[in-house]
Amino acid sequence: MITKTRTTKETDITISLELNGTGKSNINTGVGFLDHMLESFSKHSLIDLDISCKGDTHIDDHHSVEDVGIVLGSLLADAIYPVKNMERFGSANIVMDETCVSCDLDLSNRPFLVFELAVSGKVGQFDTELVEEFFRAFVLNARMSMHIIQLRGKNKHHIIEAAFKSVAVAIRRATAYNQRVGIPSTKDVL
Repeated sequence: MITKTRTTKETDITISLELNGTGKSNINTGVGFLDHMLESFSKHSLIDLDISCKGDTHIDDHHSVEDVGIVLGSLLADAIYPVKNMERFGSANIVMDETCVSCDLDLSNRPFLVFELAVSGKVGQFDTELVEEFFRAFVLNARMSMHIIQLRGKNKHHIIEAAFKSVAVAIRRATAYNQRVGIPSTKDVL
């Protein structure tokens, strides 16, 4: 288990992560919907997570959501780089009722995000525009290339949850142990 803390005037965050875990989590970000998404992420990625965030949610949830993405992404980068004996590439299509969301990713050490989810407005009290903010912060700090594409769906909760689950399964597949690949790059470094 590795741990990282980040304290700013807006948030105080501590996250512990076990890459090769069992999917157990203890998450309290102060943002209920984000907690639900991160619990699902932990379960389906098999990454153990312990997340504590105290943020300025009296203003709104933006700083907490984005900063959790920053710390979680940075911690994941610490756990996977340099990439060795891992598959490197991962993908998953996740279905939730009428919804299907795809995630394709590369543990490239070169961050890039393609984000195509048709969500706007709110799910409960949660501003759906924060989903892209979370994934942008996460991908930039995890230093991976990721494409999250909504293939179909209408229910915003289903779309967002399918996105988190597809990212989780794609990461699980990309970080799967494979001794035969060694360093999975023709450059011999990632």
